[in-house]
Amino acid sequence: MTRSSKRALRSGIAIALVLGAITSAHAGGFAIREQSTYGQGASYAGVAAGGSLSSMFWNPATMTQMPGAGFELSASGILPHAANTPAAGSTLAGFGGTGNVIDDVFVPSGYGSWQLDPQFWLGLSLNVPFGLSVNFPDPWAGRNYGESSNLRSYDIEPTVAFKLNDMLSFGAGVQVQHASAHIRRGIGVTPGVIGTLEGSGWSVGYTVGVTFTPSPNAEVGLGWRSGIDQHIDGTLTLPPGALFSPPFSTPGALKATIDLPDIVSLGVRLHFTPKWTVLETIEFSHWGRIDTARILQPSGSPTLVGTTPVTLPFQYTDGWFYSAGVEYQLSPATALRTGVGFERSPVTDRVRMPLVPDSDRLFASLGASTELAEGLRVDFAYSHVFLDDSHINITAASGNPWFNPLSPIAYVGNVSSHIDLISLALAYRFR
Repeated sequence: MTRSSKRALRSGIAIALVLGAITSAHAGGFAIREQSTYGQGASYAGVAAGGSLSSMFWNPATMTQMPGAGFELSASGILPHAANTPAAGSTLAGFGGTGNVIDDVFVPSGYGSWQLDPQFWLGLSLNVPFGLSVNFPDPWAGRNYGESSNLRSYDIEPTVAFKLNDMLSFGAGVQVQHASAHIRRGIGVTPGVIGTLEGSGWSVGYTVGVTFTPSPNAEVGLGWRSGIDQHIDGTLTLPPGALFSPPFSTPGALKATIDLPDIVSLGVRLHFTPKWTVLETIEFSHWGRIDTARILQPSGSPTLVGTTPVTLPFQYTDGWFYSAGVEYQLSPATALRTGVGFERSPVTDRVRMPLVPDSDRLFASLGASTELAEGLRVDFAYSHVFLDDSHINITAASGNPWFNPLSPIAYVGNVSSHIDLISLALAYRFR
């Protein structure tokens, strides 16, 4: 690699890092799949088997498919809609429902790789893997279970990859993740009486992967992103009043641990002809490990609001994602792709609440790539995500763990949702 090429590579990675630092605060969605414009164009089918540098998010071994050095910068616009309609059984039904409560967001990602010799690669990526941005009016019928939530994560990941031979490659990396949270929920029946949890912290996880190329017409990739026990230090802020002061309540410093999921991705790319490639993905997300996050005082005692311990009882089940797609090489410079995907949500009817009203979803996607000049590629993708209408039932009889029997405010309602995704990427490879 020439000295100018090395400078350009470092500049590309620096641009990605700056871009992420400026815009990551707008990330939305608790788990953010939008890490690759190239992959999105086929609903992420086959992405763990390679095809683009951004595949290293799912499987770091795919770097060995990229000779020389290069970088890829991607930006995704997430345009969601979720409206809430209260139903009979809501204590505060008179406060009414909401229009759209989920913010439009911009999610960047950046990747760089450098081939040291015929067998070894170094890489660096920056991503926003988890986030949530929801804002409700006050008052509304479900105010006790959601006024706003802003969760942000930043993931910097150095990686290495080793090509054993033409069939097998291996990769590994370290996830260095910073997360912050700001959650507001109404207390009681009086508008404006709100409690706030906020905090931030750093934690570390890992990623490993392998690619298997049994023939020139087939690639198989398997990648694992480890779960991260995200440690948060922060504060609880409560409104004035005797009930919200010691000994009944314990505003002030707090600590908590949020157990984020392991993610295992299997991708397959089958080249049936020089023009047609079939793509497939199966992905498992170990959301079951998140369970209930307990909010503690620095001493280790429970944080209290009106003598009630504060918890975040997510209690999700494990999630699954399946997708299939095709890629068509229209010309030597241009490729078209499309795909569909289905995601089984980890959020069940038993634990659903307004801040995370997730449900099963269907992806339908179109994408294209074209080379503008030697080594310079532009990717585009559009997806529409159909979500099942979801039902929320937080009552004494429902068994929903978010219900507080000491402050029995019930909420029953429905959420109507959909999402549009638009992504653009720029990739450059030094020849």
